[in-house]
Amino acid sequence: MRQKFQQFMAGRYGADQLGRVLMFVSLAFLILSFFPFLKFSYLIALVILGYTYFRMFSRNIQKRSGENQRYLNWKYSLAVGKDKQRKHREQAKIYHFFRCPGCKQKVRVPRGKGKICITCPKCKMEFVRKS
Repeated sequence: MRQKFQQFMAGRYGADQLGRVLMFVSLAFLILSFFPFLKFSYLIALVILGYTYFRMFSRNIQKRSGENQRYLNWKYSLAVGKDKQRKHREQAKIYHFFRCPGCKQKVRVPRGKGKICITCPKCKMEFVRKS
């Protein structure tokens, strides 16, 4: 039986990270469908589950791989954005951030220096702000 399944899956895409996430989302909607006021979630779960199996048994490997790569890029950009926000919060205790009125470049200056003249490193425009 195992050999027959391996022959069936030969040339098909199979499971990937996006497929696993879709399975968990489908499971979450199935659990939500137990509540009487959320019966529509059962239909949503079946649609997601059907799409997951469609992806697994697809022979268009290039397209499925592209979908997975877009998911991984999106996931990576979320992680990078979260890390960037964390670093900004940590630096906000020591530095003050301003936007250059000319090019909208973000400029970081130390806090507590009073009124200072800030030179934008990108466009060399000078502007005065209180730090």
